[in-house]
Amino acid sequence: MSQANDSQKRKAGVFDVKDRRQTTWIFFLLPALLVYLIFMAIPLFDSLRLSLYTGKGYTPTTFVGFQNYIDLFTNPLWRERFFGAVKNTTIFFMIHMLVQNTLGLLFANLLSPNFKGRELFRTIIFTPATLSVLVVGFLWTLILNPNWGAINKILISVGLKQFALPWLGREGLALPIISLTSAWQWVGMPTVMFLAGLMNVPEELLEAARIDGASEWEIFWKIKFPLLKPVVGIVSILTFVDNFNAFDVVYAMAGAKGEPGYSTDLLATLFYRTGIAGEHPVGIPNMGMGAAIAGVTFFILMAGVLLWLYLSRRGAEDV
Repeated sequence: MSQANDSQKRKAGVFDVKDRRQTTWIFFLLPALLVYLIFMAIPLFDSLRLSLYTGKGYTPTTFVGFQNYIDLFTNPLWRERFFGAVKNTTIFFMIHMLVQNTLGLLFANLLSPNFKGRELFRTIIFTPATLSVLVVGFLWTLILNPNWGAINKILISVGLKQFALPWLGREGLALPIISLTSAWQWVGMPTVMFLAGLMNVPEELLEAARIDGASEWEIFWKIKFPLLKPVVGIVSILTFVDNFNAFDVVYAMAGAKGEPGYSTDLLATLFYRTGIAGEHPVGIPNMGMGAAIAGVTFFILMAGVLLWLYLSRRGAEDV
């Protein structure tokens, strides 16, 4: 009888510990959950609600259903600017994927434990990411100035005057230049993530491959890169989300109108002009249409994330 009582007491003690742990987890998670609800979830759903209304100022009151979305896709006043912003945002994202993430993977592979000066070069690569985007944009605007900027001065001094261009003044050139500036600033982020992934690659596999006569190129593509695929997926989806929300670098280097000629206009700058600053020719903030632009951006991001989750889960099942 005493043994049964002891067993019941022990079980009760275990359950008490589990209950206390669950209460502790809830206690620590509750502040973060409240912050998320107040500053993320509620504004998101309220923005989707506002996209169904129209009216002047920041509080549209006339319910119009999906008319804002219909106008966004069909009305020439909005359609040209919207699809132009989608195209520019896609180009902005692709340049980051091809340049920023490729360089990040290269730098991470080069910064091996045997690389001399590894800590110094890691600091140099990551330092731009610690700077303010507005500061970086302003500095590069000065450097790229066509009259007295450092880039054109250097090109002229070495006899390459024909390549001294108005870098931010040409429609086909401004967006790639701004994208490369942003990629230069943030290349340290994927570098650190890829470097962390490479540190988890078993050294025994690498040593065995070297003993079998595999070159470093073969080791990278046949051993390191397959093991890095989960990290590559995470970096890709983070790049996708960050760049489809990009605003500050374009605002700092090309202004809210995406000059020249809307060639650098992104979805975020279009939303800013429409819902906050007031878009030409109306000149009055249209929060309903701005919320519709934000809503379409949200659905694009959600579709991209869901596609990545589906493909990653399918890849895991195949393995």
